[in-house]
Amino acid sequence: MDIKIHESWKPHLVEEFNKPYFKDLINFVKCEYKNKKCFPPGNEIFNAFNHCHFNDVKVVIIGQDPYHGEGQANGLCFSVNDTVPHPPSLINIFKEIESDLGIKYPKNGNLLRWAKQGVLLLNATLTVRAHEAGSHQKKGWEEFTNAVIKVLSNNKNGIVFLLWGGFAKKKMKIIDNNKHYILTSGHPSPLSANRGYWFGNKHFSETNAILGEQVKRDVIDW
Repeated sequence: MDIKIHESWKPHLVEEFNKPYFKDLINFVKCEYKNKKCFPPGNEIFNAFNHCHFNDVKVVIIGQDPYHGEGQANGLCFSVNDTVPHPPSLINIFKEIESDLGIKYPKNGNLLRWAKQGVLLLNATLTVRAHEAGSHQKKGWEEFTNAVIKVLSNNKNGIVFLLWGGFAKKKMKIIDNNKHYILTSGHPSPLSANRGYWFGNKHFSETNAILGEQVKRDVIDW
């Protein structure tokens, strides 16, 4: 499995690629993809980086695991391929955008349109075995994606980090909040949203207010 990651990221991550844990991780992933059905497709594992280049990152959204159902995962957290029914968390994300910004609920759940505007849609674990949630956790992906967050925190300024749910909030400790903006809320999953921890967080309008007024960058067309 070649590491097909956009050139803009390579100078910042080359040290990680050369560490023993990462080599072990790649060997594990190669073996899994050879012997089991895994998602996303091999050429889409690093899609978050390939569609949102290092210099373009304005917003980071952190997910946990790729979708493990057939044809869903496309390498961008919370996103699904064109024509795929929207999973519950994505439905609640779109509902919040609709109430926050008055944007009509979209037919397409592919968030590639966000990535191309500078939203890094980063799952903590980049691969998963089909129909086995969490099956590739604790194999090295979390160490790698933590390194990505640290690289962004250390080398850039004014990124808006959207940390949804307990898992994502743990990343606060590796983000410099003197240089960046951190917005937290409950997770958009039904369990959290139905308890009142998601709806009404207004993260999408708040992100655009920060980008437009504080950071002086183009806002996101959600």
